[in-house]
Amino acid sequence: MSIHLHTRPFLKMHGLGNDFIIFDAREHPLALAADDVRALSNRRRGIGCDQLIVMKPSDRADVFMEIWNADGSRVGACGNATRCIGKIMLEETGRDLISIETEAGLLSAKWDSTDISVNMGLARTAWDEIPLAREMDTLHVELTVGELSDPVCVNMGNPHAVFFVPDAEEIDLATLGPELEHHPLFPERVNASVASVSGDTIRLRVWERGAGITEACGSAACAVTVAASRRGLTGRKATVLLDGGPLRMEWLADGTVQMAGSTTLSFTGEVAI
Repeated sequence: MSIHLHTRPFLKMHGLGNDFIIFDAREHPLALAADDVRALSNRRRGIGCDQLIVMKPSDRADVFMEIWNADGSRVGACGNATRCIGKIMLEETGRDLISIETEAGLLSAKWDSTDISVNMGLARTAWDEIPLAREMDTLHVELTVGELSDPVCVNMGNPHAVFFVPDAEEIDLATLGPELEHHPLFPERVNASVASVSGDTIRLRVWERGAGITEACGSAACAVTVAASRRGLTGRKATVLLDGGPLRMEWLADGTVQMAGSTTLSFTGEVAI
């Protein structure tokens, strides 16, 4: 007996261990439902990933990047995935600079030696841009959960709360992360980070909404760079050390954030949708 399955080719890539399933739907459309994304993202029954990416045509840029979290929710920004898509497009076009459209706006990517550097767009710091449930100072947010308090909030295409602590390694992020993600102060949920600063180096651990603890989160690295600079803990440049490795960051004078780091193609394949 033969079984005929509809399959699609995919790439499996990661940026510092933050891993992605990537589908190219520029010529052959691909419509995914949340159940499809959850099944594909499952690490035991599917391919497994933190986020699933669909490359689509764009009238405004070289490519549109549709981003799904592993839990089937849609998200506007993902820094490590942007670097991966940037690498694909830079190699495909042979150009030095390409543009990527996302739900959060237009981003750009370029080579940085053998790494990929992406401009992640404007850092937004107003309370209603995060968004928060009520008006308050985003440099000192009135929030305490367990041993964490007084975060800085930043929107980098998605909402972030950054807690500065003496030692990020000591925080039980697996326990506190879910409570922070779903706290009523954040109507669109939040990515929760704990950070320790030493000079211009920031040790960062991240709980991503819809994905849990990940080895790296590019938008969180952007958020912590902005947060640390706003607090006067660093300058506008920093090296952010995530579980998966380092990112080189700069909060530019125009308010956008530049991020550079490595990307890796893990494998390719075909999967039944």
